[in-house]
Amino acid sequence: MQATSMALPMFPFLRSYRKELRTKKELNQEAVIQLGHSIKSNRIDPSRVSQLSWRPRIFLYRGFLSDEECAHLISLAHGKIESSLGKGGDSGKVVTNTNTLLTGSVMPLDIDQDAIAARIEDRISAWTFLPKENGKSLQILHYGLEETKQHNNTFGDKSRVAFGELLVATIVLYLSNVTRGGEVVFPKSEFKKTQPRDDTLSDCAKTSYALRPMKGNALLFFSHHLNMTPDESSLHARCPVLEGEMWCATKFFHVREIDRREVSLESKSSECTDEDENCPRWATLGECQRNPVYMIGSPDYYGSCRKSCNAC
Repeated sequence: MQATSMALPMFPFLRSYRKELRTKKELNQEAVIQLGHSIKSNRIDPSRVSQLSWRPRIFLYRGFLSDEECAHLISLAHGKIESSLGKGGDSGKVVTNTNTLLTGSVMPLDIDQDAIAARIEDRISAWTFLPKENGKSLQILHYGLEETKQHNNTFGDKSRVAFGELLVATIVLYLSNVTRGGEVVFPKSEFKKTQPRDDTLSDCAKTSYALRPMKGNALLFFSHHLNMTPDESSLHARCPVLEGEMWCATKFFHVREIDRREVSLESKSSECTDEDENCPRWATLGECQRNPVYMIGSPDYYGSCRKSCNAC
């Protein structure tokens, strides 16, 4: 299929995104080069955007982040890991394996305290026409070598109940290249049988429509059609990392504005349980670190073994 460059369609019920006027001082602060990190302009380049599929609706922005921005987000994540380990790993903010940083980590960012991360969120909204207030802040994910089984992430109904809103769209920002593996696959895509195959794809990605992680690229896909009926073809999975490591950032957009403080409080006060009787055994085998999204959860998925992983 030949990718075509085009503007993104906007949901009719979403208010258009409008950046607030900022003072000259604020603009100068954002333009400061920190530790040699150059900051990319928030001007959108339509020539870099390609529509890859209509069912599901998938868009790719090549070179959305600069190398310096990728390195900066990774450095923020490293800071959160070190802070969490310094507190005995009980801060409740960082999920990681204390024996190695290469297994699996999920790190939410506080964009109010970092100008570059906040600027990236503004750029995401400028591109997608989705208000940044309709989702939680960016979170950083880090994966090292994994087993060859596929890691499903299907945005279940529990997350929709937890946030009180339907999931509209997902953004994935790739902060590193992956030597082998780490592809995002769409097993129900209309192009799963027509996509050209090559030896660079892992076995996990050879039976579905697959996208390789490329440093600096941004991937956007929608969970619903324009009439807000669920798009079953948006079902997707992440293939395991077979060589190297994978850094990425994600943001999830919902129908209406999300009260980030309220979501945090609800999460802390929710009942701490396991959803499967095998959770204690899986936790003992290290699945909390190898598969943190399924075991512990993410902004769109509650997590099946939160109790056994000591995540609540």
